[in-house]
Amino acid sequence: MTETTQRRNTAGRQDGAPSQGGKGAAGTRGNTAIADTVVAKIAGMAAREIPEVHNLGGSMTRAFGAVRQRVPGGGSGVTQGVKVEVGERQAAVDLDLVVEYGAAIADTAADVRTNVVNAVERMTGLEVVEVNIAVDDVHLPDEEDESEEQGGRRVA
Repeated sequence: MTETTQRRNTAGRQDGAPSQGGKGAAGTRGNTAIADTVVAKIAGMAAREIPEVHNLGGSMTRAFGAVRQRVPGGGSGVTQGVKVEVGERQAAVDLDLVVEYGAAIADTAADVRTNVVNAVERMTGLEVVEVNIAVDDVHLPDEEDESEEQGGRRVA
């Protein structure tokens, strides 16, 4: 007489190995939360990769950023001029730009928008629903940066 036995916990498996209690793939167990600052840093770096972007942030934001950089532990200011809203699956980004004189602003904004969307979506998996860009200033060739201006003076 032939006896048949049944294996337990092999539902859905072709190889007869025990399944994971019917829970599914490891990537579907649990949640991943991405902080606003992470998305802001990615967006800030992606915007700065465009050559026609001189800086991010309005004049007051840049002034506070210059002071913050001089304070030990004050940070690098990567998120200066960047505001984000992050949900579970989507993100929205607002950028304040300073563009180099002579650059086509509409083309620069399109390049920034494309680069930010690609970087944020690739690195976080979030869908970027909008990238709003405000051009606050144009950097003229004869203007000195705050960092260059203050870099010449050094207190001993």
